[in-house]
Amino acid sequence: MSVGLIKMWFALGAIAFMFISVMFILLSRYKIRNKLLKGITAVIAYVLMIVSGFIIFIVVFSGPVSE
Repeated sequence: MSVGLIKMWFALGAIAFMFISVMFILLSRYKIRNKLLKGITAVIAYVLMIVSGFIIFIVVFSGPVSE
């Protein structure tokens, strides 16, 4: 695989992390009543959002691929 294709897959994975994060936040805010489970899902969601933001930052600012 080329470097550009690998960067594309990482970016798509980061987008999937963002989608999962949004679903977890909605789940923890509106559906879950247990405070412990609510806190765990919220922490997982925020960690996924931070990781996905970091991945997107790296992919975008690593520059264009010259191949």
